Amino acid sequence: MRKFALSAAAGTIALGLAAPAFAQDVPVEAAPFTGPRIEAIAGYDHVGGENGFDGVVYGGQLGYDAQVGGVILGVEGEITGTTAKSDDNNVFASNDRFRVKGGRDLYAGARLGYAISPVAMIYAKAGYTNQRIDSRYSLGTVTVRDKDDAEGYRLGAGMEYKMSGNAYVKAEYRYSNYTNIDRGDINIDLDRHQVLAGVGMRF
Repeated sequence: MRKFALSAAAGTIALGLAAPAFAQDVPVEAAPFTGPRIEAIAGYDHVGGENGFDGVVYGGQLGYDAQVGGVILGVEGEITGTTAKSDDNNVFASNDRFRVKGGRDLYAGARLGYAISPVAMIYAKAGYTNQRIDSRYSLGTVTVRDKDDAEGYRLGAGMEYKMSGNAYVKAEYRYSNYTNIDRGDINIDLDRHQVLAGVGMRF
């Protein structure tokens, strides 16, 4: 799955680099990537490094785009959940169990796009992300639960394709890095890679 994620990311980046070479200026009327939008997203989620854990990310996004010629400027907010989790046994004692699971993730940021045809645009994005990390430790009949919020930044790139009417689909890769636990002065260095698809409506 990680090889798939890296291949998809490389393809998205290559598309972004190649597009300016063949893209023409597209008038606003021919590429209406403008106005408020709402979408549902789902895809592959990897949390951590080589010893990280995988799952499925899912959620929704609200955004607004403004188009000037072939350039699209947008802002967006998102909330997602994930099935990614890690289970370890016999960590501190015999027959104990320690589980770490990705919780809800909040994102707010901006994106810059370019219309490569009347129905397709490529874009790059950046913003703030806050991921909740749920942990649970069990030993016998005793269970201790904890929740921490990790703060960081997100970078991404993707392609959006206009369907009939106001509907659109998209494919996106994004990388997130979390460097601070929102509890005292606890610092971390946690990476996250996601490859996802989305379907939405523009109003």
